[in-house]
Amino acid sequence: MSIHIATIALPDLRRLPLRQMREIARQRRQLARLDDAALADIGLSRREAQREAARPFWDLAGTACT
Repeated sequence: MSIHIATIALPDLRRLPLRQMREIARQRRQLARLDDAALADIGLSRREAQREAARPFWDLAGTACT
């Protein structure tokens, strides 16, 4: 009997500069604080914004872990 463990391909955090990690986290915190009018201006629903804001800093655009 064999056991298969699911693995998620994560980016190599050693290659992601600390500055970029902090910026991603900051942007996602700001996104979470936008009001509905501001979200409408950028074409996002409240649900989409909350989903994006909940992503960890290492989960970069184009590499979404769902």
